[in-house]
Amino acid sequence: MSAIAWPKLHHSLIAILRGVKPDEIEAIATALIDEGFEAIEIPLNSPDPFTSIERLANIAPSNVWVGAGTVLTEADVDRLKNAGGRLFVSPNVNPPIIKLAVAHSMITMPGVFTASEALAAIAAGASGLKFFPASVLGPAGIKAICAVLPPDIEVAAVGGVSEKDFAGYAASGVRSFGMGSSLYAPGLDADDVRKRARMVIAAYNKVFTT
Repeated sequence: MSAIAWPKLHHSLIAILRGVKPDEIEAIATALIDEGFEAIEIPLNSPDPFTSIERLANIAPSNVWVGAGTVLTEADVDRLKNAGGRLFVSPNVNPPIIKLAVAHSMITMPGVFTASEALAAIAAGASGLKFFPASVLGPAGIKAICAVLPPDIEVAAVGGVSEKDFAGYAASGVRSFGMGSSLYAPGLDADDVRKRARMVIAAYNKVFTT
């Protein structure tokens, strides 16, 4: 099965809710969606993550991509599918797992750090690439690796990235970002997340729509 193209998001931002609990997910995700987020990732090292994913998938509009991060096994991919997830994010490149996610009609964004990993992920059918940790590579490092990649592959900067970094990455051709601790951390409530989300969306619009 061929790769599923990365969706055309109005704001190409993935909210990473590491540590979120099932009884928090609906309120926090609703705040994110209201403010303009169209992709939400719940890492599998969060408390009872598949319950959170299922609850979110049941309330999310069809244009919002719900899924999991830190996906490491084929069993994880199957459980993600059963929970209603459509977004697969991993910290590494494991071709059989990527291919299984593609077979489940998921969009896939495995984590890469080198050109070899990036090309292996693309060969396995990745929809996009998560350059992680982006704070180590920086805009220049990602741009250099992208020179040998297909021009239509979606590239996201993830890890140590906040809204303050958008302009620097944009100058290197990056327009997709995974937003983790700058957006959500355990202990924050829906109002806190809404305020942060509003700030992130405003910063994104300033860089990419002006």
